Amino acid sequence: MELNGKVALVTGGSSGLGRAIALELARRGAAAVVVGDLHAAPRDGGATTTELIERETEARAAFVRCDVADPVTVERAFAAAEEIGPVDVLVNNAGIVDRGQKLADVDDATIARVLDVNVKGVLFGCRAAARRMVPRGSGSIVNVSSVVALAGSARTGVYAASKGAVASLTYALAAELGPAGVRVNALHPGMIETAMTVEDQQLATGEVRDRLVRRLPLRRVGLPEEVARAVAFLASDDASYITGTSTVVDGGWSRAL
Repeated sequence: MELNGKVALVTGGSSGLGRAIALELARRGAAAVVVGDLHAAPRDGGATTTELIERETEARAAFVRCDVADPVTVERAFAAAEEIGPVDVLVNNAGIVDRGQKLADVDDATIARVLDVNVKGVLFGCRAAARRMVPRGSGSIVNVSSVVALAGSARTGVYAASKGAVASLTYALAAELGPAGVRVNALHPGMIETAMTVEDQQLATGEVRDRLVRRLPLRRVGLPEEVARAVAFLASDDASYITGTSTVVDGGWSRAL
């Protein structure tokens, strides 16, 4: 129960990785988990994240509509969490992809939206957390980046740039906030099976899946729960002397390229 009594805010927590992360934090003893997302209904189908948390754990759960690219709604999500208690853990998970286009074919609107959500969204979340955690002298921020920030992949230019920025921001903030007792770490998932990766055709067909799996040393696609366990560790007091790191959960993909 290494998260015992903590209040966590997870952006993009309604579906996919965020859903698994929010559930894992609750299972590990968080007192409350607040889900900030555009919609409560999960892409994965079934019960909402908050319903699952309250059904399967003793944690309190709340949903707040939040567009991370809008700092007003980010502040609103923190305010909702603070009705339960001070935010001890922030997981900046919300993100979007650019549909695997060649950079020459990506339009301006797509570039702007990916950078707004993936970069500005994390900046706004970290800023809101820092304003609260630094005066208290404690807190943990986990920023979800991507393996493509560490090992490039074709047709991911805009997405890779955005996730590289998340990693760099993490290292800078670890140095900046560490003296105040606030830890900041990055998590780099590889190919994980979620509704979003299927929708974006990364795992939609047997042929594509087989080709990807053959490149992975572990010879399988990852599960959201495997990423969630790594996030929960970084968020917890078990990682009390860990900050400014990049934790890679990719089945060995980045080392096999």
